[in-house]
Amino acid sequence: MKKEYDLSAMKSRKNPYAARLKRQVTIRMRDDVISYFKGMSEETGIPYQSLINLYLRDCMAHERRPDLTWH
Repeated sequence: MKKEYDLSAMKSRKNPYAARLKRQVTIRMRDDVISYFKGMSEETGIPYQSLINLYLRDCMAHERRPDLTWH
């Protein structure tokens, strides 16, 4: 392997898969929910937004549904 590579002649191009990876959305969440995931983020070293995404994907994979009955 070379010690140095000359990348100046290389043409840049967009990642064709980048748009499929994640989509930016705006969502309103209560402060206690954000604090919970930020605390977990500090423990695990995983960004809190990634933890929220992982949790939602887990809910989706296990077809969990929220209890929408009001008391």
